[in-house]
Amino acid sequence: MREKELFPLKSEQPEPKDIKEILGKYLRYWYLFLFGGVLGIGGAYFYCLYYTIPQYSISSTILLKGNQEESDGGGFGDFSIMRTSNNINNEIEVLYALSLMQRVVRELDLSTSYWVEGTAKSMEIYGKDVPIKVIVSQFDSSSFGKSIFIHLTPEGGFILEEGEGERAKLRFGQQVKRPYGIFTVVVATGVATSEVPVGQKIQVVFHDLKKVAQHYNWSMVINPKREDTNVLRISLSDPVPEKGKNIINKLVEVYNKEAIEYKNLQASSTIEFLDERLKYLTTELSDVEKDVEKYKRDNKLTDVNTQASQYMEQASGYNSKLSDWAIQIEILESIEDYLNSSNNQYKMVPSTLTIQDPTLTGLIAKFNELQLERERLLKNAFPDNPLVQNVTEQLNDLRGNITENLRNIKKSLIITSNNLRASSGQFESKISKVPSMERELLEINRQQAIKQNLYLYLLQKREESALSLAANISNSRIIDPAIATDNPISPDKQTFYLLGLMLGLGIPFAGIFLKGLLDTKVQTQQEVEQLTSTPILGEILHNSSPDTLVVSTNSHSPIVEMFRLIRAKLQFAAVDKENKTILVTSSMSGEGKTFFTINLGAALALSGKRVVLLELDLRNPRITEELGLMNACGLSDFIISKELGIADILKPCEFDSNLFIISSGPIPPNPAELIMSSKLTHLIEELKKSFDHIIIDTAPIGQVADAFSLNAVADSTIYIVRYAYTLKKQLKIIDSIYRGKELKNPVIVLNDAKDGIGSYGYGYGIKEIKRKGLRKLKSA
Repeated sequence: MREKELFPLKSEQPEPKDIKEILGKYLRYWYLFLFGGVLGIGGAYFYCLYYTIPQYSISSTILLKGNQEESDGGGFGDFSIMRTSNNINNEIEVLYALSLMQRVVRELDLSTSYWVEGTAKSMEIYGKDVPIKVIVSQFDSSSFGKSIFIHLTPEGGFILEEGEGERAKLRFGQQVKRPYGIFTVVVATGVATSEVPVGQKIQVVFHDLKKVAQHYNWSMVINPKREDTNVLRISLSDPVPEKGKNIINKLVEVYNKEAIEYKNLQASSTIEFLDERLKYLTTELSDVEKDVEKYKRDNKLTDVNTQASQYMEQASGYNSKLSDWAIQIEILESIEDYLNSSNNQYKMVPSTLTIQDPTLTGLIAKFNELQLERERLLKNAFPDNPLVQNVTEQLNDLRGNITENLRNIKKSLIITSNNLRASSGQFESKISKVPSMERELLEINRQQAIKQNLYLYLLQKREESALSLAANISNSRIIDPAIATDNPISPDKQTFYLLGLMLGLGIPFAGIFLKGLLDTKVQTQQEVEQLTSTPILGEILHNSSPDTLVVSTNSHSPIVEMFRLIRAKLQFAAVDKENKTILVTSSMSGEGKTFFTINLGAALALSGKRVVLLELDLRNPRITEELGLMNACGLSDFIISKELGIADILKPCEFDSNLFIISSGPIPPNPAELIMSSKLTHLIEELKKSFDHIIIDTAPIGQVADAFSLNAVADSTIYIVRYAYTLKKQLKIIDSIYRGKELKNPVIVLNDAKDGIGSYGYGYGIKEIKRKGLRKLKSA
């Protein structure tokens, strides 16, 4: 624990700084994030501008008229023909009806669309922007989705281009016959032939009317504007605002038309029935009046016997009731005859007028609704269609139920009438004394009154129906006609920009992250700390100078300060022990072992210490080469020779009188055996008497075992790890050495720290390095 507190730089930094270190890893590539962000936003901008079709929102509000408004609107509140109930949910479903939208598409001729090519996408044109019009006479289903191209020519005609480059030169108004259909191309209404844009290429696309209607049905939204009102909001999104407005306005128009047509059909059916009954009653009433005239003339009657007046007054109440029941029975018989007539099989049944029977009224209403449903289905289907046959069967069943109900009601009325006649029999016995002629005359007059009252009643209802037919108005009133938004609702540019920015930043982030996962080399001090428990002595910045020796008396560059910091910490490398002999090694060549050895020796020499550098990498000596010295006589000569002394191989350095070098000499054939020589051990023991520090530059322990042979003479071991060069798996070597204590007091020096690599992120200045070094010494 003591060693771990002395050397690791991590102990100087609190844990929260790990986030800063992670960010520093990515901020090193800030230019990639900047480029990616700009590219992402730019790509989103151009995508929205050139590759997406803007959608506009079009909306309208309408008011559904209720019962009170309808009845008051025409001044005919008592007319049953006008009493309708508008349930707002039902009307919404009617507006969503596919047949209604098909009629809109048909009337607006939306089964043909026109497009012009843009810079990167084709744009639909509509209305006054279309200089031509394609009039379809006949089309096969194979034409749906087919496109043709029309090139307008200066001769007042056009060139028709079809699939695979087929071209035909034609003139406006000329009928075009093709296997997929027959059509005619004409100049649009309001556009003169001379005003046709010559050279323009127009793409014409033919669509299935049903699919177009389904598309707009799915994209249309109808909902109440508020829960407590009958106001509906109809909205639609479309890339062509003018077309969207026309669709909504036409939808409301067609909806009102069909509502009026329904009312007119109901009123016309009632008038037709009343006309037939009035015609029949006129004949009957005329016959009864002739019978009265003939009876009085034959019997010479001029006045009613005053003797029977009192009894007649008492019987008049019963007669009045009998008259009412008779009228109802007559009406029931008329409706029954109307239902049984083969000419009226598929016509609407008139209302029951004065018959107050809810069951009969409900059956007739359901019968009329099915008649209207059958008429609506026959507009788009044949009578043998299963849907039409199903409705026909339901009509036949309902006709039988209505007939049976009529018979039951009539039977009940007849029984009631018979009871009334039985009650009036008491008074008839009293007037039996009145001459039979007067009684017969009374019967005739009663029949005349019944016919006359029924005639007047039907005549009144006929006039009411005629007035309601003339006064029928639409079910709705437009509050706000269809209007489109000024700006498109899609694409959402802010969302696209955000996605573009996220993508632009995410790709560099993912690339850097993936690179980190796949990178097998050491990049940060944290990676070293995670892979080994070996203490870290310090860190050396990248040497941007071409010279190997960077430590000098007057130099205060960051890298020099780092060597001075390591020099100050070396005294703690071997706790409570002498630390004269320092072994410098690494896992492989190229990690800066020689560079570190030379500059560490120079840093120790500047402090007044006598230092000697031993070039014991006998296989690949580099110290003399880096310092520009001759490698004439060295360690290999000293070990195998009996004549050479220490003074013969010891060479002073010109730049510092306290620094000496013993070169490797000629490369021997058996370097491992020479290093194990007792003479080398004797040499190091003798050097310890004259020098304060002996720094041994030995071969990499990841390649050869020379360094282990020197463990007996070394006081401490410095293991060089180079950023972006040393493999992560090679850290297992020093970790194994540290745990197994195979070398004395091993510590790690991290070499070649660049901007964004290592523990310092973007690097420290001289003052910061000094400050951290002094604080480190005080804490130790």
